[in-house]
Amino acid sequence: MSHTILSTYSDHRKLAQVDDITTDHPWRWLVAGWQDLKRTPATSIGYGVLITIASYLLTLGTVATGLFYLLPILLGGFFLVAPALGLGLYEVSRRVENGEPANFMHALRAIGKHSFAISTMGAAMAVCFIAWFLAASLIFMLMNSGITPTMENVIPYLFSLENMPMLAVGTLVGAMFALAVFSFSVVSVPMLLDREDVDVMSAMRVSFEAFRFNLVPMLVWAGLIVLVIVGGFFTLYVGLAIGFPVVAHASWHAYRDVVKK
Repeated sequence: MSHTILSTYSDHRKLAQVDDITTDHPWRWLVAGWQDLKRTPATSIGYGVLITIASYLLTLGTVATGLFYLLPILLGGFFLVAPALGLGLYEVSRRVENGEPANFMHALRAIGKHSFAISTMGAAMAVCFIAWFLAASLIFMLMNSGITPTMENVIPYLFSLENMPMLAVGTLVGAMFALAVFSFSVVSVPMLLDREDVDVMSAMRVSFEAFRFNLVPMLVWAGLIVLVIVGGFFTLYVGLAIGFPVVAHASWHAYRDVVKK
């Protein structure tokens, strides 16, 4: 079954056709993402290495400033900005799909070519990130046990019985932020890359409708993304060098399966 999404502007033109999918599709997207990585290993893994390096720099910055206990908040915020970070890899998958050469320069050119649309999307995601950071900081201030975390006790501190309510509330609030951002970004950034006749608000609307009409499969897809990225975190970011490109390539295939012109 398909659903026609019309513009909310005065012309009411057709924006896209959103197809129904099954819970098998997210697994296929991961396989397709892995295949794209194997076709362009240097470009894809190189892109992932940049994400890994940025993660290390962020971590070192929090340690150097004594704010390392805020790192879980910042890592949680990664899910809010990740869709925009994958733009270059969406372009790689698009070129592979069309049988065109794809390298790191093509990825960078795509970012430059779509800088306005991506900047606008990035600004929306940045606002969500700031809102999440403020909400998480407020939860920390109101619900922590009163012990100042140090490098030596930060893990026992975070997972102590006294701080379990804080951890539970923080996780729940973070999941709500992530799900909201996921709903309007799951296919919107690839769509902005693929089509020049769609503006940011329209792409976000199509993304939300795609999420709404395919709620269960999209929740499965969100869960798989979390598993892959969190797995990258637990490998001290090394896994992000492969995990992030696979998820980004897979996101392009998600867009292709769900959204039709």
